[in-house]
Order: sequence, then C-alpha cells, then structure tokens
Amino acid sequence: MHPNWIIIIPLLAGYAADLLLGDPRSWPHPVRLFGGLIRKGTEGLNRGGGRFVKGMLLTLVLCGGTYAGCFFLLRELERLWMPAYYIAASIGVFFSLANRSLLQEGWAVFDTLQREGLDAGRSRLSWIVGRDTAFLSAQQVRIAVLESMSENLSDGVIAPLFFYAIGGVPAMMLYKMINTLDSMIGYKREPYRMFGRFAARLDDVANLIPARITAWLMVLVTGSGRGWRFVVRYGAKHASPNSGYPEAALAGILDCRFGGPNTYGGVLVEKPYIGETDRMIEHKQFAYVVYINHAVTALVVAAITLIFLI
Repeated sequence: MHPNWIIIIPLLAGYAADLLLGDPRSWPHPVRLFGGLIRKGTEGLNRGGGRFVKGMLLTLVLCGGTYAGCFFLLRELERLWMPAYYIAASIGVFFSLANRSLLQEGWAVFDTLQREGLDAGRSRLSWIVGRDTAFLSAQQVRIAVLESMSENLSDGVIAPLFFYAIGGVPAMMLYKMINTLDSMIGYKREPYRMFGRFAARLDDVANLIPARITAWLMVLVTGSGRGWRFVVRYGAKHASPNSGYPEAALAGILDCRFGGPNTYGGVLVEKPYIGETDRMIEHKQFAYVVYINHAVTALVVAAITLIFLI
C-alpha cells in the first residue's frame, strides 16, 4: 500500500461524506464543543484589565489544546488499530468541511425568497449573515447570499483543505478552532474589541493564502477574464484582508456588484463596492454558483490526492 494512503483515504472518505450528508443539525459536532469552550473562557476572562493578553492566552491555549489533543488521539489510534484511525480521521475531515451545508443554506434563502416572498426571504437570510436584514430589497438579499457563499467557500471549505494538506486532521481542526474563535470574539466592537483582537489577527493570517487560492480557482473553473480582473482590482479593497478576494472573483464572474453600505446591529457600516455593474441577480443563477463551489472543491481535493500519490 502507498504510504500516503493514511492521508488520502480520510480525505476522500470525508469529502464524499460531506457531499452525501452535509451537516445534519441533530448530530454532535466539534465546532459546538469549540463554541462551548470559547464561551466559557470568555465569560471568565473578558472582564477587568489586560483583556488583550487574556484573549491571546485563551486563544493560544484553545488552539494548542485542539491540535495536541487531535494529534495524540490519532497517533494512538494508528498505533492500536488502523481501521479506528481511518474512521476517526475520516470523521474529522467530514466535520471540517461545510460545502454541502453552505450550498443548502444559500439555496434555502433563494428558494424562500422565490416561493414565500421578501419578508420570508429576509428572515431566512438572517440565519446566515450578521447584517440587519429587515429592510433589505430582494436584490440585496440575493447579493448577501452570494457574498456569504464566496467568503465561506474559502473559510468553510478551501482553508480546511489547505490546512489538511499541510498537517492532516490535527491542522484542519486547529484551523476550525481559529475560525470559530474569530466568529465568536473577533469583533471590533465592545466588549470584544481588545479581548478578541489576537484571535481576529490569527484568523487573518490563517486565511491569507486560502482566500487567494479560492479566488484564483473560481476564476479558473469558469474561465472568466473579468473575474481575474476583478480579483486584481478589488480584492484588496474589502475591509477584511481576505474576504474581498473570493467576493471579487464571484462579482467578476457574474458581472455584478457586491459591497456597499450595510447595517450591523443598528449601526450603518460603509463598505466599498466590489464590481461595476449593479445588475439584477436572477434566481436561476444560483445553479451556476453551485457549480463553482463544487468544481473548486473537487479540484482542490484532486490536487491534494495527486500530490500525496506522487
């Protein structure tokens, strides 16, 4: 047997499981455990002085513990019984990927908007985005979904695969902890402004390469010259150092415009526009976005497999 099957088999099995099952809400999930640990640590530490140091220490302890715990567990399973290792590692890959659930959530908003109307579409959108949705137009609802789809293709799919290629399931789980920390405490507003700053910067660093890989692969699988130009022109204009790249790619591919002002928690936040044409997004275009997500994911999985087979 090829020595790297220990990497390839869990990758392919976990990828196939995500394609077939997605993320069933009733199943236990490590991200829920991560969220509980972060919440408990935040409640105990995010008070008084020295909040930046406290937040940094919490982040380092949780990230280090996640990597070490996963590494030693898998190593012990490998030593005791290889089938147990393959099962555990495949489950780890499965839980770390979110492409099917991402597409399901995006489609749910488009479908609800189409069948039940604007108010229902706004309400369904609030499940997946942080912005205020109560006064969004139908066009703004669809744009918000597409922005979320492109950004989450990077941090929910391609980034975990990138870390898997570097360090297997332990690195993949480490990334998921970093990403969960950022989503829970990496805010610029109080009471997280100082406490979550280190976690937010760590997430920026972790996504630096995956976000750009995602953008270029989106352009590659669509053959969009305009997507290429948008990545170069608009990728760095987003408030996030990473999110703008996949968003710019999709805006270019669809020839539409993302960004602009949005309200978060009742506060108006001015964001630069990504793109030039304020073109109406049609319901049927979601199918093309599904193709892009699946094609980019399959390409990365195939590339990792080939790298470890050579």
